[in-house]
Amino acid sequence: MLRVAVPNKGSLSAAAGEMLKEAGYAQRSDPRELVLQDPANDVEFFFLRPRDIAVYVGSGQLDLGITGRDLLLDSGAPAEEVLPLGFGGSTFRYAARPGTAASPKEFTGKRVATSYPGLVSKHLADLGVSAEVIRLDGAVETSVRLGVADVIADVVSTGTTLRQAGLEILGDPILHSEAVLVRRAGSPSVPAVEQLVRRLQGVIIARRYVLMDYDVRAELVEQAVAITPGIESPTVSPLHDRGWVAVRAMVPQTDTNRVMDELWELGARGILVTGIHACRL
Repeated sequence: MLRVAVPNKGSLSAAAGEMLKEAGYAQRSDPRELVLQDPANDVEFFFLRPRDIAVYVGSGQLDLGITGRDLLLDSGAPAEEVLPLGFGGSTFRYAARPGTAASPKEFTGKRVATSYPGLVSKHLADLGVSAEVIRLDGAVETSVRLGVADVIADVVSTGTTLRQAGLEILGDPILHSEAVLVRRAGSPSVPAVEQLVRRLQGVIIARRYVLMDYDVRAELVEQAVAITPGIESPTVSPLHDRGWVAVRAMVPQTDTNRVMDELWELGARGILVTGIHACRL
């Protein structure tokens, strides 16, 4: 039976459960449930702290897990990313009071507070910077005001919280993170793992694309399919009226209205858009 770790709470929990459900796996209805068996798919799910998941997977006790890329790298566990999942995105950056430093390369001798000491220590080492890394469990932006640190490293979205604390962002992002599927580094791929990966890939594609159907005159079909090339190639079928063909193609969801406008201007008619529930490519 495949053993898979899923975040038990936090920002990744609900989205991970929803993705697995869309992929055809059973998911818990009671948030207090710690273990769930899905005998129909021969999978057992373990609901764990997101920060611990890479450790369990890296130890070989579990086959796969869903956690954040930042948590995976911070753990130092012998686990590796298998598949980015497209949710839970965040940007990890340094911040300090104005005038503290021009870039992270000037952090030598300074104190850096963070909830991700492993990740930050490695990043500073890669830069050749010798700084004291202070681990805090949360609200690191207050550490500068309280004199605990000179610099912080934390997840940044709009930067509003940092500005309110009198801090400014320094340097380029340390990391762009998102939810990822992880496995033990170097572990052999087995059919059950490959199946779960394919299912999740199908959900990701289904969320990003729609099916677009339209009718267009036969002499315009080459121009039309240039607008909707699809994933591999669109389907083109003759209509009863020999001067027209029907075209079906997958189109990025974010481009839907622009593509419809371009097709209409070309002369396509009967343009229909349908959501995709699941797919295999």
